[in-house]
Amino acid sequence: MERVVVGLSGGVDSSVAAYLLKQQGYEVIGMFMKNWHDTTGVLKGDCPFDDDKQFAEMVARKLNIPFKFVDLSDQYRQRVVDYMFSEYSKGRTPNPDVLCNREIKFDAFLEAAIKLGAKYVATGHYCRKETITKDNTTLYRLLAGVDPNKDQSYFLCQLNQQQLSKSLFPIGHLHKPEVRKIAAELGLATAERKDSQGICFVGKVDLPVFLQQKLKAKKGKIVEIPADFYTQLSSINSNDLASLSKPYTYKLSNGKVVGEHQGAHFFTIGQRKGLNVGGKAEPLFVIATDIENNIVYVGMGQSHQGLYRSGLSMNPNEVHWVRPDLALSAGQSLQVLARIRYRQPLQQATLHHTNNAYYLIFDTPQRGVTAGQFAAWYIDDELIGSGVIAE
Repeated sequence: MERVVVGLSGGVDSSVAAYLLKQQGYEVIGMFMKNWHDTTGVLKGDCPFDDDKQFAEMVARKLNIPFKFVDLSDQYRQRVVDYMFSEYSKGRTPNPDVLCNREIKFDAFLEAAIKLGAKYVATGHYCRKETITKDNTTLYRLLAGVDPNKDQSYFLCQLNQQQLSKSLFPIGHLHKPEVRKIAAELGLATAERKDSQGICFVGKVDLPVFLQQKLKAKKGKIVEIPADFYTQLSSINSNDLASLSKPYTYKLSNGKVVGEHQGAHFFTIGQRKGLNVGGKAEPLFVIATDIENNIVYVGMGQSHQGLYRSGLSMNPNEVHWVRPDLALSAGQSLQVLARIRYRQPLQQATLHHTNNAYYLIFDTPQRGVTAGQFAAWYIDDELIGSGVIAE
């Protein structure tokens, strides 16, 4: 009987994952991990560690499986939170959930599971894994979950073949209502429990307060860029990948000062909340930040041109192929489906690999392309690669 350690989070998805694996004949161990101790900036009532652990233990008892606990908070701070602070200080917006999966759940947690004699780790992610053979080599395909509203393959876009070889995703073939129905029929305490939100293992946070643990507040200007600013710009050659992927640049004289902020590094592209500027016909959205000069540039309305871009660039050393056998060589391009954030519908795009960069050019301009976030690309329902957006 093969042993598998399930990451029991105290939620319904991991609970049902553990049950399904037991039904399939695995020797199942439930393990709860604590990855965060500091509550600075965490909104009261969110990510309650004690409640999560209690629910996880209740599920383990109900399923009659062993329950273990592991504290990975040191690894989480070093490999996820410190990276997050570093990226924000540079004016980039990281995705801690993607990092958490790559560095913690499928690395540090996997190591802890192996020490317990496990062959696999399992989670409640809505995605699927398929094993194929190509040129006498075993390969693992990371496939989208069948529930289009819950597909979480994007969060696993940085996993490698070794990590996938040790991973199981028992609920990827189910829709969320089916998962809750199974939990209810089993009488699991987590059946109706609300899904967790916010930063992985930290919870919902007041981001400026959270970031001020290491990043100082600094008063600066909010500058509104008028919609007609873009009529003054030269047209972009559709064959110039670098120009298509470059964000608009602004200076103070391009717009009008409409307010103040407490630090440009606390803001991200597309953000609306926290600007505290009233008296406008439509809401203002962040379209750019200038960290060096501590300026936040904004545009009015959802359709403001500054919110949209046709492409993005990625440094080759920050591009990862889940399927290394499909990696592009310099000079090659590939038609793909792509997304730049969780739950974004997949978009038609072309991935280009030049001598010094990767470029992802979309068929239609995309809203809120943000440096530091991950772009992920697919062929049909298989996620084959991802990369950090450079600028």
